[in-house]
Amino acid sequence: MIGERFIAGMGAGALRVTQEVGGIVVLTAQVLRALVPPRIDGRELVKNLYKMGNKSVPIVMLTAFFAGGLMTLQTGPFVKKFGATALAGWGAGYAVLREIGPILIALMFSGRVGANNTAELSTMTVTEQLDGLRALAIDPVKFLVVPRVIAMMVMLVALTVIGDLVALVGASIIGKVMLGIEWSTMYDSFAENLEPYDFLHGVYKSIAFGAAIAVTSCYFGVTVRGGAVGVGR
Repeated sequence: MIGERFIAGMGAGALRVTQEVGGIVVLTAQVLRALVPPRIDGRELVKNLYKMGNKSVPIVMLTAFFAGGLMTLQTGPFVKKFGATALAGWGAGYAVLREIGPILIALMFSGRVGANNTAELSTMTVTEQLDGLRALAIDPVKFLVVPRVIAMMVMLVALTVIGDLVALVGASIIGKVMLGIEWSTMYDSFAENLEPYDFLHGVYKSIAFGAAIAVTSCYFGVTVRGGAVGVGR
């Protein structure tokens, strides 16, 4: 009996995951199809760009500043120990630009903007606003989902660029205050050792993260069931 319940639970979980992954893939295909030809509601796009980007800047700057400072604190003592302070900026900048920055900012973005987007679309779904759009021959994917996907991708890239710059400033400030590494040393280390591709590598990641967060949050928003309880879940 216990074994049967265990197997049944595993099967139900696997089916649920398969259904959700399949639904996300289908929604992605619908978004791509809606972009050919690209007919996007400009007002909806601008509204989402402002809502998703403007209010996220302060927390992104704060997160990026301490991320850059933390990487300097981690790498600084070792490069000073071996007399290689010229590499202090490179160590912090390389880690932040390529890996830490895009991931931390994407996590913050998904928690704040992604959850807000899901809640907004969920409320529209349970109050039958999406059905109202369909009754007026308006495709909810074109009118609501596509502008949100584009806005989230664009704003995550913009926030990542801002975060990268703030992280480098944070690395320089913490390096000077906590480790005594001169500003000029950090700047020279950034300029001489970091390549443009290090920056672009993080930007490419932010594009992928933005698309994943956008499509996933929209999917759970437009497929919610169960009224107010479903919105919360």
